[in-house]
Amino acid sequence: MALQESLNKFKQQQEKCQSTLTSIAARSSSSKSSHSHKAAPGNSSSVPATIKAPSAAVKFSNDTERLQHINAIRKSPVGAQIKRVIDLLFETRQALTPEQINEACYVDINGNKAVFDSLRNNHKVNYDGKRFSYKSKHDLKGKDQLLSLIRKFPEGLAVVDVKDSYPSVMDDLQALKSAGQVWLLSNMDSQEDIVYPNDPKAVIKVDDDLKQLFRGIELPRDMVDIERDLQKNGMKPATNTAQRRAMAQVHGITAKPKPKKKQREISRRTKLTNAHLPELFQNLNGTS
Repeated sequence: MALQESLNKFKQQQEKCQSTLTSIAARSSSSKSSHSHKAAPGNSSSVPATIKAPSAAVKFSNDTERLQHINAIRKSPVGAQIKRVIDLLFETRQALTPEQINEACYVDINGNKAVFDSLRNNHKVNYDGKRFSYKSKHDLKGKDQLLSLIRKFPEGLAVVDVKDSYPSVMDDLQALKSAGQVWLLSNMDSQEDIVYPNDPKAVIKVDDDLKQLFRGIELPRDMVDIERDLQKNGMKPATNTAQRRAMAQVHGITAKPKPKKKQREISRRTKLTNAHLPELFQNLNGTS
């Protein structure tokens, strides 16, 4: 209310000043015009007095627009003001006082208790009693700390949990992927990216349900069908069987069928090294 009253008073002062200046300019031009007509009524050779045009209206500064903008921000919902402050803290990555925040984004934290309490209790904001700063889920400073964190999650770490840790975290994540130190995969169901450590020594626990599901998938017999299914699921096959077959036909190369290996039967003369598995020897050939 105090800001609105100040704004109204400022507008009234501008209107008064504008009307005063306009009336002064009009009076000055009329007095000069009448004086020039009285100066030499019969002498046509006399030099006429120069009549100045009325002065242009005085232009005031943009303080009115700025005050209207500030007033609109402070009258906006609490959530909108909180987002404005968090965006500022995220971009600057600095600890700012309420006065510095007010100067930067026009949110008066000290003058709005609801904004102050919501900001102090926000999980994305750290408040030390004097200054506010951005708080990410994982406090990381560079690529080495990022890789160390990923290695602590052999079963995968959601990228959304680290993407706001520091400004260049996504670039470092792509660099780790290019270097072969991590795997970056997309979850087809949740549309979220998951990062995995590329560590052969890492022990990954796989649920029995997932094992059974994997073993129950029947793959197509033709490699072309396999490659087509991979492309449907957004994956790029490492081979191109259709192209390879087309090139072979152009050069007149026919694929040779692989000869089937004759299954060797177990005779009684065979040295039995798996005697603890009797089901393997139920069809022993009786030839000696």
